[in-house]
Amino acid sequence: MDFYNNVGKMALGSRLRRLSDQITEDAGQVYKMYNVSLQPKWFPVFHALSQGQDKTITAIAEEIGHSHPSVSTIIREMVKQGIVVEKKDKLDGRKTVVALSKKGKEVVNAIAPQYLDVTNAIEEALSQTRHDLWKAIEEWEFLLNQKSLLRRVQEQKKLRESRDVQIVDYTPAYQQAFRELNEQWISKYFKMEAADHKALDNPQKSIIDKGGYILVALYNNEPVGVCALLKMDDPVYEYELAKMAVSPTVQGKSIGWLLGKAAVDKARSLGAKKLYLESNTILEPAINLYHKLGFQKVIGHATPYERCNIQMELVIK
Repeated sequence: MDFYNNVGKMALGSRLRRLSDQITEDAGQVYKMYNVSLQPKWFPVFHALSQGQDKTITAIAEEIGHSHPSVSTIIREMVKQGIVVEKKDKLDGRKTVVALSKKGKEVVNAIAPQYLDVTNAIEEALSQTRHDLWKAIEEWEFLLNQKSLLRRVQEQKKLRESRDVQIVDYTPAYQQAFRELNEQWISKYFKMEAADHKALDNPQKSIIDKGGYILVALYNNEPVGVCALLKMDDPVYEYELAKMAVSPTVQGKSIGWLLGKAAVDKARSLGAKKLYLESNTILEPAINLYHKLGFQKVIGHATPYERCNIQMELVIK
């Protein structure tokens, strides 16, 4: 136990597996003690069939929460040992159903005293603990059904890595990164257009000197993401969110979200009431990000880009 105490909660799976192995080993001995010809891993399938109704493998899998291949493997093992039989469904001859054999039905009667003694033994053990393991397992199963452990770890990874991200104002030192990051994604999906060259060749002149802003995302002090606020000469929109690009090497670290949020915050600080953007629906992750930021689809605005097939706006609150 010192190992698990030293390693801590990150060894949860290993510790649960160790406990499961210990209980499973004891369960095997318990079956032998009561002369019941079952293996511990068969129990859920056996119990599902012990109610007397023939069932398909799919129905059993859904009832006990196991995968179809897992149940199929167990059924084959139980058929081999003569515990269950497979037969055609009386109502639908195309379906195969599973039922307890004569030997399996004998096990139902023989196992009753074991059920009673095992239940009482577990109740006794639970009464000697400060924490109810049964209720704790129920709670964990509920939580992990809502959000898996994998998803929770992914979120923590993003959170930790996002702490290493800084959003800074553009300086001429980032001109090359601004151009290369944008050229990378544009050339991958589309072609560079005149409006791209104008913005990327001289961002100081074409964006900043005209009242716009450029934000740069640094990860471990390296520029890995950029976006711009273009000052618009428009009666409705004061700024356009544009030229957002994140290096593929750092995707999955919420850098796009951090850049977008910083741009919205910047526009808000400048007194903007609405923010405009143009994109293409082929860029599904980007569209999802814009929706997450609160942008909604609009139509009817003139665009200099051939690739634009969706226009969106954000009402800044």
